[in-house]
Amino acid sequence: MIEQSGRRERKKAATRQKIADTALRLFLERGYDAVGIRDVAAEADVAVTTVFAHFASKEALVFERDQDFEQHLTRAVTDRPPHEPLIPALHREVQALVRHCTAEGSAPVRRMIEGSPALREYEESMSLRHAQALAAALTADPHLSRSATVCRATARFVIDAYALACRADDPGATVDEVFRMIKAAWEATAP
Repeated sequence: MIEQSGRRERKKAATRQKIADTALRLFLERGYDAVGIRDVAAEADVAVTTVFAHFASKEALVFERDQDFEQHLTRAVTDRPPHEPLIPALHREVQALVRHCTAEGSAPVRRMIEGSPALREYEESMSLRHAQALAAALTADPHLSRSATVCRATARFVIDAYALACRADDPGATVDEVFRMIKAAWEATAP
């Protein structure tokens, strides 16, 4: 039974990835606004209901790694060794996430997002949700000893560091610069 469950999960993941890859290809070929969910379903050879079983909206197809992003950030807090300082752990994680968003081939996707009001709005709401999840992880960590306000502000700055770096000419330097400010603010709020 365990093997069957694993097979089912792998099949669902493969279907999800096929839908996302197909959608992105169509969006880049034809333009985001020119492609509908029916087009994606037909090209991926799945039912429209299958697309919606995996993705809540058309915008979610573009940001299919949304949950992974959030998990990476919160795990930088929750999975770090007890003796490891928080800010360097977050800094490393954001640098890795930025390398992904600025990897070769990512520029057309970034241009598509920037050119679509619906995608920019979705990205902003996603960023707010990520900041809330990160703030919750920070607040829940008993070793950090910071107020909820400090945790919320820090989380928002971390998310903003990522967003700024993904649009910067020198993404790595941008992350480093913003994290110097984050580190200074974090240290200034120590009890």
